[in-house]
Amino acid sequence: MTDLSESEFERLAGQTLEGIADILDSTLGDGADVDFSGGILTCTLDSGGQYVLNRHTPNRQIWLSSPRSGASHYAFDVGRAAWADTRTGRTLTDVLVEELGGAAKGRLAFA
Repeated sequence: MTDLSESEFERLAGQTLEGIADILDSTLGDGADVDFSGGILTCTLDSGGQYVLNRHTPNRQIWLSSPRSGASHYAFDVGRAAWADTRTGRTLTDVLVEELGGAAKGRLAFA
């Protein structure tokens, strides 16, 4: 993991959360309510469960609250160009695909 300046973190985290919101909104369709406002992304599944993603600037991390896997923290790994879980090393997008893929009307994928 590499330390990012606050401005780099804010830019990268904002782009990441906005991109995830767009993909979830288009892929989950009517099966979820996706809201991205104030830097907080909330995805409430019609089948039950709510995912919340937000940036945590002091630690330069994106935090995920998941009804399946609980809370996890992701720091940007420059070498992998991905947000990686600070405990397991799994990427944020891999976790989201695994946990939300079944709710998607199409294939849930992050570029």
